[in-house]
Amino acid sequence: MTKGLTMRLIPALMMFGFAGVASASGFALQNQGGSGNGNAFAGAAAAAEDGSTIFFNPAGMTYLPTGHTISLSGTVLDRSIKFKDTGTTNRTLNNASPTNGGEAGGTAFLPHGYWSWSVAPDVWFGVGVGPTFGNKTEYDKDFIGRNAGYFADIEHININPSFAIKVNDKLSLGLGVNFTRATVEFKQGIALPTGLGGNTAQNYLHVEGDPVWGVGANIGAMYQLSPSTRLGVAYRSGIKFDVEGKQKLQTQLGALSPVLVNQKVTADGYETPGNLSFAVSQKLSDRWELLGDFTWTDWSVWKELTLKQASNGTRVTSLSYNFEDTWRVGLGANYKYNDAWKLRFGVAYDESPIGKNQDRTMTLPDSDRVWLSFGGKYTLSKQASLDFGYSHIFFKDAKTDRNATLNAAVTTQTVRGEWNNNRADILSVQYNHAF
Repeated sequence: MTKGLTMRLIPALMMFGFAGVASASGFALQNQGGSGNGNAFAGAAAAAEDGSTIFFNPAGMTYLPTGHTISLSGTVLDRSIKFKDTGTTNRTLNNASPTNGGEAGGTAFLPHGYWSWSVAPDVWFGVGVGPTFGNKTEYDKDFIGRNAGYFADIEHININPSFAIKVNDKLSLGLGVNFTRATVEFKQGIALPTGLGGNTAQNYLHVEGDPVWGVGANIGAMYQLSPSTRLGVAYRSGIKFDVEGKQKLQTQLGALSPVLVNQKVTADGYETPGNLSFAVSQKLSDRWELLGDFTWTDWSVWKELTLKQASNGTRVTSLSYNFEDTWRVGLGANYKYNDAWKLRFGVAYDESPIGKNQDRTMTLPDSDRVWLSFGGKYTLSKQASLDFGYSHIFFKDAKTDRNATLNAAVTTQTVRGEWNNNRADILSVQYNHAF
């Protein structure tokens, strides 16, 4: 019975685990530079101000100074996530006194580094390194929704070598390859039927994935429509991962002692979404510049996850998740205050891929969000500058009506609740040096 229980529970937990909280929609991170943060990353695919263009649009390297350009940034992401129970069924499946789980958010540090080099008059080479997906969600162990997931930690580190060519005075093209290392860890309680008895607080599943690599690509183009108008288009592909790892399952039935089971599992077909961005940079005067973008993300690749036994490759089950494609729109402005200072402002609306309350998990209480941002650039010398940016993200109130299941036929608990006033604060600093 224990082995069968293991096979039924792991797929659900895999999904919960990969859905770690992040600043962009779904579980994506959008913090790949200190300069863009001041504009809510509006128009990032057309900005081409510093080395971070390697991530947003590699064609932008042709607008950087000849020689070498280095951009190093550090971002602090602080997220608040607080759950409120509104009528969870079968509360006896939790601890004797279940709670709302406390503060499930936290603080993370996100470093990024970029290097660009003009190897020939019209050819650039660059490399970017930094996280692209991930963050952490952790409720208290006596969380009333523990059987639908109470801990998730995911991290994607991306290495992005890139090339750019200046075709003529108007058109530039860029291409990059993405080598991404993914790790994941997650936990949930086990929702056993009440008739089996036992201390349900002793039942848990802990899955830890081995580090795994995936490969993708990003391409981009920039077109200088006029001296004051620049257009940018950029596409970043999704990346498929074949996930392997180990799981620990502990169950206690009735008065029996807890039983601990260790087993290897695989989950084929885990895939991050691709996205397509259209952007514009428009100079209004010597002092003012407007930035705008529209970005589509292919979150509908997250329909289901198929779990297999590592020992023989036998398909165990699939979990339906039902993510939907999303869009993001941003508008920003830059103001040149004097020769030393440039001020930045931005606003953005970012759509969530979760369309129904029953698809919203405990570890990803994702919802539509609004960015409000400001920042600045200080020129230290002809070669060096310092960027900083701050964003506050307002999340729309969200609800869940999520089933915790023993198998496809048995729903042991329905977690009902809401998240009100979730927020995120993002503070970035970036140093740029050309030589």
